[in-house]
Amino acid sequence: MRKLVSLNLKNPSDKLKNLSKRLFQAKSLVLSQSTPYEVIDRYQHAHIRYYAAPKRRFLEPLVFIPPLAVTVAIYDLYPYRSLVQYFQQYGFDVYLIDWGRLSYAHYALDFTHFLEDMIPHCLTQIRQHSGSQQLSLHGWSMGGLFATLYTAACKSQDIKNLITLGAPIDTFLTGWHGQLLQYTQRLLAHTPRLKNKLYHGNIPKKIIHTPGKLNALVFKILDPQGWLNGHQRFLQHLDDLQTVQEHATMGKYLNDMIDYPGGINQDMVFNIWLQNPLKHGHIQFHDQLIELKNITANLLIGAGLRDQLVAPAAVLPLCELTNSADVTFTLLPGGHMGIMSNQKTAEEFWPQMAIWLQQRSTQRE
Repeated sequence: MRKLVSLNLKNPSDKLKNLSKRLFQAKSLVLSQSTPYEVIDRYQHAHIRYYAAPKRRFLEPLVFIPPLAVTVAIYDLYPYRSLVQYFQQYGFDVYLIDWGRLSYAHYALDFTHFLEDMIPHCLTQIRQHSGSQQLSLHGWSMGGLFATLYTAACKSQDIKNLITLGAPIDTFLTGWHGQLLQYTQRLLAHTPRLKNKLYHGNIPKKIIHTPGKLNALVFKILDPQGWLNGHQRFLQHLDDLQTVQEHATMGKYLNDMIDYPGGINQDMVFNIWLQNPLKHGHIQFHDQLIELKNITANLLIGAGLRDQLVAPAAVLPLCELTNSADVTFTLLPGGHMGIMSNQKTAEEFWPQMAIWLQQRSTQRE
């Protein structure tokens, strides 16, 4: 009697079903922010999330300081690839600062607001809650700048470990837009009145405040290849529900961006990117001079091999600008977003980062 063998081929109709779900039921496919957490404090527009380790192994908690414009979903993107969950399982108590849904009402907020008010307040609450005076900070993109500049400004030994990913230091070393910045700076040297207006914050912050939808569009324009690759993978694997779920999750993340306050744009575009002072190891915000040489924390610096927004060359100078005795620089697979979220980074870099942090943290008895 002939034996029939099933090849378990996927039903071709799966593609049509998954495409229909993606187009008309996208919210039901989103996987992000499934890890339980506790809110330990609310302050102004922000709140602090606490992800407790199942078994806490280290005294110093890990604090994620995110950038603005994006939501914090990227820290807990998928149940099977979650950065907060990874460190939880490794034995670290994890805290995540959520800056909240900034809007036009927050147009005046600038770097000083975060460096002198928001971050100090949040870290004080985290110290009280965790029972540890010393902390480990992790910052990606603008969050990396926040973490770096705060650590330099506070001149404290209480920041034991500092991890920065994709944070620009020499902005002129980032591809075509770095060259454009240099050209613009040279042009402004011949127009002193315009230069003073741009550099000294004389443009009304209401005018340069940017809404979330515009930020989402600009992000895609700056990294068109990454955006196109995501759509291509989705279309090639329509019969795979997990791929469709990941596409819907990342799509919501990229489209659900938040406003950049005008004051932040002033500091980021005209001070950090255009004047490029950090390549010399310092920056001025109002009356405060922040010098990177004040950083003594153990330092792990990461840059994306395919990062078109902040190239590795733009990140690397931080290695030589601090007084840290322990400095590690590493290249990560992926672009600006991928260094936080893609599978290869999770498989290759997350274990390295966890081991690096474990070796520099205090074991609980």
